[in-house]
Amino acid sequence: MVSNGQSVHRISAKGDIMTMVPNQLSVEDILRALSAGKSLVLLSTIALSNPESEILMSRLGLTRKQYYSRLSALAKAGLIKRRNKRYFLTSFGKIVYDALMIIGKALENHWKLAAIDSIESPGNNVGLSTEERNKIIEVLIKDPEIKESVLKERHPAVTNNDIAARTCNNNNGNNRGELPTFAYS
Repeated sequence: MVSNGQSVHRISAKGDIMTMVPNQLSVEDILRALSAGKSLVLLSTIALSNPESEILMSRLGLTRKQYYSRLSALAKAGLIKRRNKRYFLTSFGKIVYDALMIIGKALENHWKLAAIDSIESPGNNVGLSTEERNKIIEVLIKDPEIKESVLKERHPAVTNNDIAARTCNNNNGNNRGELPTFAYS
């Protein structure tokens, strides 16, 4: 076992390097791993087809160094693992991938969502009832996940986790309003 301070690397009997996820990850860590050029495409490709490394590298037009750097970042973020010379999504990676798909659906409905916002804006004196507002949303938005989110009056904190309190209380002595860090076992 080799440790670099943040993650622990183990070499399996088959010679695969397995990265143990650090004890704490932040939303910022996940977004940083996904923000590197073509990392989203790499994660999506692993989720959908999981081709061999050489094929994937050439499809994405990445150099060997870029490819393995992106894979390393995704593995350190706990999104992917390597087994039998192939990469696959971890359970956590599947949840993050699903969240990315919801974001994609929201982007597809961007103009419809903007229209809803314009009706609801404080300067607009349309004075719609909740029932009228909900009917407009039902007509405009077809995707059930997006519709459900928009129809909510308020977005409560994550179940069993007060994310707002974590954001305010987890600032490590500064007042920058950093995103929370979640510990897991």
